[in-house]
Amino acid sequence: MSILRDLFLTFAQIGLFTFGGGYAMIAMIENKCVKQKNWISHDDMMNVTVIAESTPGPIAINCATFVGFKQAGFLGSLVATLGIVFPSFVIIFVISMFLDYFLEITWISNAFHGIKIAVGILILDASLTMVKKMKRKILPFIIMTCSFVVMLLVNIFSWNISSICLMSIAAIVSLFIFVIMGAPE
Repeated sequence: MSILRDLFLTFAQIGLFTFGGGYAMIAMIENKCVKQKNWISHDDMMNVTVIAESTPGPIAINCATFVGFKQAGFLGSLVATLGIVFPSFVIIFVISMFLDYFLEITWISNAFHGIKIAVGILILDASLTMVKKMKRKILPFIIMTCSFVVMLLVNIFSWNISSICLMSIAAIVSLFIFVIMGAPE
């Protein structure tokens, strides 16, 4: 029972104190689950991040579900998922009741502008951490660089390309590379 409470409180803390969605939460999830609690290994975190990006649903929720399942099976995954969702649900519910008045408050409006910058930094930090720990092979580096350039061009030129289309292209390229080069070691 203590692991379930610990899972809920850990992910509730992550959900409460991290702004900017799942990508901003990756660094905090890794800090809590890998470094502090040793619930999963760094390799598990890298794998779950990749898998969570390619499966439906928010990345942080998928990560919480995975960690919870690794620790306490189905019940653990349910408790961890509820823990990461609950704070956001309560905050959004309260804000929605007072939305018109909420955004008129100057200091709240300014706080949201600052939060945007902090979210960008958190996402950049998570990306750099993953790149630093990535195995030094040429193919993953080429794929990462090409993906970065394509996403940068899509954003700079405001091209209207569906993310589903981009993921489908990435899947086709990955399958092509897998067929030609074989399974990675």
